[in-house]
Amino acid sequence: MLASLPVFWKHAATVLTGTVVAQALPLLIAPLITRLATPADMGAFSIWLGVIAIASTVATLRLEAAMILDHEASAQQTCFSVVAYFSTLLAIVMTLCAVVARLCGLPQAQNMSWFGLLTIGIGTWLTAYSHTASAYATSYRAFGKAALVKVFGAGAIALGQLVLLFVGVGGTALLAGQIIGLAVGVTAAIILLSPPRPSIALTPSVVQRKYLEKHRSFWRFSLPAGLLNMAAGKFPLFVIGAKYGFVAAGLFALTERILTAPISLLAASVLEVFKRQAVHEFQTLGNCKKAYRSTFKALVLLGCGPAAFIFAFAPDLCAWVFGEPWRGAGEFARILAPLYFLNFVASPLSYVFFVAGKQKIEFVWQIALFITTITVFLAPYSLTQVLWNYTISYSLLYFVYLYMSHRFAQNAESPRERVRDTATD
Repeated sequence: MLASLPVFWKHAATVLTGTVVAQALPLLIAPLITRLATPADMGAFSIWLGVIAIASTVATLRLEAAMILDHEASAQQTCFSVVAYFSTLLAIVMTLCAVVARLCGLPQAQNMSWFGLLTIGIGTWLTAYSHTASAYATSYRAFGKAALVKVFGAGAIALGQLVLLFVGVGGTALLAGQIIGLAVGVTAAIILLSPPRPSIALTPSVVQRKYLEKHRSFWRFSLPAGLLNMAAGKFPLFVIGAKYGFVAAGLFALTERILTAPISLLAASVLEVFKRQAVHEFQTLGNCKKAYRSTFKALVLLGCGPAAFIFAFAPDLCAWVFGEPWRGAGEFARILAPLYFLNFVASPLSYVFFVAGKQKIEFVWQIALFITTITVFLAPYSLTQVLWNYTISYSLLYFVYLYMSHRFAQNAESPRERVRDTATD
């Protein structure tokens, strides 16, 4: 059946298969986990995981995105070396800072267990390597092997958390299971993908510094933009935990899992394929509007169903599947469903900003998003009202984002740019 499909959908189906399994495993065990762990346990774990997600974005300098464009063997080996150097350095610094913060009595550090503090750096390093290995697989269209890596990692996380909860480890089981799964995923990536072995020294080599200079737009603009995007995504969880408590943070964390599972399930698969097709069209045709439009239509069609289902049935579904104490997560999901639908459509298409070299403009948009998020969540309203304001304001910004990405896919210059170019000539 796959043999009769166009190349785009063949690759998308391959990636989707692995992603479906990887996303299905945590969802399948979620009803068991929610009956063995409390919303407060889930809240503490999600905040810890949020810190790792933000830190791993810094650790890669967003150079994993450059690997798709610059996929010569020597360049990719240099990329792995640069990412390994900075992720190792960041992991060490973070661990030391976490210990010092705990010893100094900082409230945020006091609320986290010693295990959580000591594994932030390890989790950051493993996550950064996973992102880089995934980009490496995409650059060579090794979608099948990359799918297996996802399955091994997700399966190890799910099994590790479940077993540790059953034996009575408590909330720490969620953190320990995540570390075990990340380690299994990295090991699987090394075995199946055979990525270049990084070279690490006390200081970056001349070749590594030249690589950083060549791809400076990624760490100068894409990194801050990605960091702001990640921080804006995790900021609500951090504020909810601090402002409304770990129980509310746990409910919100389950909400995110409910929404991101069906959304990222499809979006991540389409993104991996869209990257290669967009780059190819841009390099050969000077634009990628064909890939953009076909991907946009597919995303809208794929996202409508899950979003409508969540909006209609989320509260009762959460209470039935996860237990009555988790009904609040369904109420949150209903409010955020329209926002996550737009996120599903816009996120894969964001790669156009990289292909068209418009990272600076994306950075400005990310600043606007970050400021909006901070303003909304720090407002003195109830959590329900805050979430409604968040959905409305974030959705408006996504419409702007989609408009810009569509223009850049056509490689269309603004009137101001055309005047500037004419004056330069």
